[in-house]
Amino acid sequence: MGVEVFLGLLEREASAVEFEAPLLAARAAGASADELATLEEAKLAALRVRALLERRARKEAELAALFDTASDLAGLRDVDAVLQAIVHRARRLLRADVAYISLPDPERGDTYVRVTDGSASRIFRACRLPRGAGLGGLVAQTGMPYWSADYFDDRRFRHTAAIDEAVRDEGIVAISGVPMKLGERVIGVLFASHRSARPYTPEEMALLSSLAAHAAIALDSARLLGEIRAALAEVGSANEALRVHNSTVERAAEAHDRMTDLVVSGGGVADIAAVAADILGGALRVLDADGRLLAEVGGTAGDRLADAAALAEIVRAARRLGRTARSREMWAASGGAGGEPLCTLVLLRPGELSAPDRRILERAAQTTAMLLLFRRSIAEAEGRVRGELLDDLLAGRLDEQALRARAAALELEVDRPYVLVVAEHGGRRRAAGHAATYASARHGLAVARGDHAVLLLPGADPTAAARSVATELGRALGVPVTAGGAGPAAPGTGLAAAYAEAQRCVRVLHALGRPGAAAGAADLGVVGLLVGDGQDVLAFLDRTLGPLVDYENRRGTPLLATVATYFATGCSRTDSAERLHIHVNTVTQRLDRVAALLGADWQAPERALDIQLALRLHRLRAAAALGERNRQKN
Repeated sequence: MGVEVFLGLLEREASAVEFEAPLLAARAAGASADELATLEEAKLAALRVRALLERRARKEAELAALFDTASDLAGLRDVDAVLQAIVHRARRLLRADVAYISLPDPERGDTYVRVTDGSASRIFRACRLPRGAGLGGLVAQTGMPYWSADYFDDRRFRHTAAIDEAVRDEGIVAISGVPMKLGERVIGVLFASHRSARPYTPEEMALLSSLAAHAAIALDSARLLGEIRAALAEVGSANEALRVHNSTVERAAEAHDRMTDLVVSGGGVADIAAVAADILGGALRVLDADGRLLAEVGGTAGDRLADAAALAEIVRAARRLGRTARSREMWAASGGAGGEPLCTLVLLRPGELSAPDRRILERAAQTTAMLLLFRRSIAEAEGRVRGELLDDLLAGRLDEQALRARAAALELEVDRPYVLVVAEHGGRRRAAGHAATYASARHGLAVARGDHAVLLLPGADPTAAARSVATELGRALGVPVTAGGAGPAAPGTGLAAAYAEAQRCVRVLHALGRPGAAAGAADLGVVGLLVGDGQDVLAFLDRTLGPLVDYENRRGTPLLATVATYFATGCSRTDSAERLHIHVNTVTQRLDRVAALLGADWQAPERALDIQLALRLHRLRAAAALGERNRQKN
């Protein structure tokens, strides 16, 4: 067997153990000592060649790894992916069990593991190292590479319980670490570690340092790229902000021009609301200072503005804040003058409302407020003229010709019936304006007199007019309003008497403990007969007993006699049944029918008195009618 056998082993890249086989075979064959010496020399030479080839192959692999890393850096897109490739190559080239990179955390003042390869321990991956602690702390402090063949027995490093626990949980024994440097500044540490004790050669530390340099370049490149991207983003944001600003200025200018043109050309509140809704989108509702609806744009969507509680809350918020308020999909802005709220615009629109759009909504609210203030000034001037006419009518200072001339100027029809209402409001400051507006909207007149307002309104039902005035003025002023009505009467005659009667109604309502109520003389029962100038007994009978009389005429059931007997027996159903010669259940059924016709409160003291008096008057009237018929027969 010749030395050429070792060339064959080298050719097929045999392991070092296989190079002993030729010597063993030669000894077994009885080779001489010279032959064995020659084979031994050839074996050693072959092993040297094999080691050289291994070093060159390892160097080629290292160079290839560094070349690949450089290629990764040239096409850097994801810094974590590049760092992951570096630790993977470090682990593979050093045949390490675990490779990882730690970076400092400026906010917390410690270091943390950024990427790992080969780690199996969750505790190890989540471990944070105080600065200066462990092998990595020493590397970061000194800027020099360090390694330890057996970390736990190595006292050169400051051990901590957290670090030792993490290293032990990962099963690491030997650790090597090199600094990642930019100039003289250490920005991180690259580690390669093994789960068994072993030293690290200078070649291995040099390779690890080369990979660490690439990792530092990757981090710095990522930082520069981030800064470039941030700068580009800032430029883009600035351009976008400029575009949005220009668009906002244009929209605001458009809104201002359109609303100004509307006001100048005589447009109304609904027109301004339509412009605002068109520019902002969504449904818009305009409310006056008292929460009453002035205009609404956007029908279907506006139905969702019907939640009275939510609407009242956002209106209060807008007035309190003095700027746009939000509640879910509702946005509200209040408009006013001199600290007095005049209106609130409520916009229903899903999504966010930008700051410029909020200003458009606020501008629309203020424009609406100015329009309302202008209209109020005109109404107040007209109200003074109307009030002076009503003053003259109440005082009887106008003849027929003067009345018709002044009434025509105010579009007041003097030939139709009117009712007069006295509304006591306690001297509220805004009462005169509200009363004038209310009357003017109904083609009537109003004048303020001390703690009450006097209104002359078209119509023939003083009770209905009084109730409407009390309701509307009470809502507008936020206080109970007591109102008395009288009439109907013609504007030229009878107003002084109607005024006196309406005042008496107000005083009677207070005397009866009913402030905040509204009534005409006809609604006050027995007292109304005394208060009213006409003292219309027939009307009193009809209001009090009319439903019973109608039912009795239609059905034949003697309800009037039943009620009279019921009161005469002290409201005893049993005694009433005996006196009427009917069953007590029949009495109960008739009284239930009376309650259905007159109302459940028909036995209340005031109504009971009215009913009993009406029954007496009804009997007297019936007796008088019977006597008249008998007289005519005779």
